[in-house]
Amino acid sequence: MPAPSPSSPPSSGSRSSLRELLRQGALVERHRPWPRAVVDASLWQTAGELLSGESSSLLALWGEPSAVHLSFFDQNSGEAGVMSLPCSGGTFPSIGRLHPPASRLERAIRDLFGLSAQESLDSRPWLDHGTWEARFPLGIAPRPAESVSYAFLPAEGEELHQVPVGPVHAGIIEPGHFRFTAAGETVVRLEERLGYVHRGIEKLLLGAEIDRGAELAGRVSGDTTAAYSTAFALAVEAAAGLESPPLAHWLRALCVEIERIANHLGDVGAICNDAAFPRIQAFCALLREKLLRAADECFGHRLMMDRIVPGGIRVLPQAETLRRLRELSKEIALSLPEIVQVYENTPSLQDRVVGTGRLSRELAKEYSCGGVIGRASGRLFDARRNLGYPPYPNLRFSIPVLEEGDVDARVSIRIREIEQSLGLIEQIIDGLPEGPANAPLSREQAASGEGVALVEGFRGDIFVSVRFDEKGRIARCHFRDPSWFQWPLLEAAIYGNIIADFPLCNKSFNCSYAGHDL
Repeated sequence: MPAPSPSSPPSSGSRSSLRELLRQGALVERHRPWPRAVVDASLWQTAGELLSGESSSLLALWGEPSAVHLSFFDQNSGEAGVMSLPCSGGTFPSIGRLHPPASRLERAIRDLFGLSAQESLDSRPWLDHGTWEARFPLGIAPRPAESVSYAFLPAEGEELHQVPVGPVHAGIIEPGHFRFTAAGETVVRLEERLGYVHRGIEKLLLGAEIDRGAELAGRVSGDTTAAYSTAFALAVEAAAGLESPPLAHWLRALCVEIERIANHLGDVGAICNDAAFPRIQAFCALLREKLLRAADECFGHRLMMDRIVPGGIRVLPQAETLRRLRELSKEIALSLPEIVQVYENTPSLQDRVVGTGRLSRELAKEYSCGGVIGRASGRLFDARRNLGYPPYPNLRFSIPVLEEGDVDARVSIRIREIEQSLGLIEQIIDGLPEGPANAPLSREQAASGEGVALVEGFRGDIFVSVRFDEKGRIARCHFRDPSWFQWPLLEAAIYGNIIADFPLCNKSFNCSYAGHDL
């Protein structure tokens, strides 16, 4: 069976834009910094058609007991927005039938809230594996739990066989099931089933205080704690109409760039190790360990967990620890050419990565694929630049992009992003503004406010939406990990490759299980 292909442009001939659709809806007050409008079913369906075009990208699609919400980015204007559709009858027009990246998001909405996408092309459960205490646990009328059957999609052809992998794996990694259909060793279909590490984070956030929300945000995907914490903080501050001090923005960026480098170093090494070349992994692991120790010295935690909070940042690094971090950034920068030289001049390694696991530019664009995976396939999008949040408009950096879309391109983008982040660390340390690192944030300030944020983590753009009740407690909070738009593309990238190359392709994507399954 062939790999997925991009959907066709809408045939409606509509010349509207998603921004114009917002103006036709009823704007919601106190939703910041992007506009949000309540729309009808007709405008909602038109939005689905427009998302299949060239000028708009889907940022998020999520639900609550009686409504669904869609966030988008308009590439022509460089602006973003949110539209909401009331679902009084428990249904809504499917976006997924018009724009495939929305399909799994709609399945998750049904599992959690019981809201069904009309004319959906795939109504199978996604997060619900039949082990919860109730079906539709966040909906208006939860139902008794029941067993859930799951039918994998068929593949037709002669002499095909299936290879099930997971959900429990040999390594110490999170669970996920991969069902391969192969002709000999060549993969003709891969289908994933995830959701095994669903923790009910969005339910835990209902009625939570701001501090508790910040704690949970930092644990959505532990390897991305700084970026998630920053995104949540920015969304809360937007809802409260609060601007945190400049020093807080700069130190948050420092944490996120340290996190980006540490994860990219780990991924470069792990990819090479999966290609049976552990030498580079050992070298990268050493540099990564030095960087995590420097983070611990600066912020009191190797992963910088619980350091970034709404209103500012909890720990101020000392001048001496910042000086050592700056020296370490230079050491890593000087080490990168040696890593690149060994990587590019090892024929057995190049034979495994060049041309393996290609992802087309068209699919990367259609799925709003961000981060390394998107940029290795020609999609130029980076939240630090496209929706520039502080302090990035004041910093100098470039966004590397390649067109090849294979494992080699994803390794190369990671190395180039490490170089850029090292430069950002030096700029941040040299340019740290004076003043406080925290601004008072009370429950009263946030009461009845709504905020959204998009932050560039090491995997790509992280979306957060938060709404507070009249008492300043969290009424609804939704996180969207970059992996929601990346996992489906792994299925396309492995098509036509051999099964033995799946670990290599999988690691070059390095999607988050926990961030996806939350």
